[in-house]
Amino acid sequence: MIRLGSNSPTRALILKTHNIDFIQNGGDFDEDTIKTTNPKSFVYEATLGKYKELFSKYGCEDMPLLVADSVVTSQGELLRKAKDENDARRMLELQSGSETSVITCMIFKSQKKEIIDISITTYIFEKFDKNHIEEYIKSGECFGKAGAIMVEGFCKPYIKRVKGYESTAMGLCVEKLKEGIL
Repeated sequence: MIRLGSNSPTRALILKTHNIDFIQNGGDFDEDTIKTTNPKSFVYEATLGKYKELFSKYGCEDMPLLVADSVVTSQGELLRKAKDENDARRMLELQSGSETSVITCMIFKSQKKEIIDISITTYIFEKFDKNHIEEYIKSGECFGKAGAIMVEGFCKPYIKRVKGYESTAMGLCVEKLKEGIL
């Protein structure tokens, strides 16, 4: 049993799908305190901030702690969570027909192991259909997602090529987690 230090239903689903027992206790670390625009630095600082907050609250004596965060980058721009519909539209249009990378950092800490990993999954997308973009934005599914994308949902029909693990793009590289803890 591990403690998932995240409020993400997608990260919880990844663990559930891979038969990893967990309880979920997210925190409220403020990512707006991070000033860097370097995607790898940003995702590491966000994950470390969440880790420090939750480690001070729960430790890892009773059960291991797992914390993760993701960012998206396309055309050299760091894409965080959309603030509103216009921001989501801008991000989706930037990624449409382009190369997009999802960078996920995870920190796992137990009494015996510590894993710090940054993984990248890169997609080449076909052009997104404008009507589909509008439907997706109106559905609200794009909010709370780095870069406003869902590779397991909205983006799936537009994927031309992928390099990396889909779980990384969904917010947690479960393959590396399992390799490290099993």
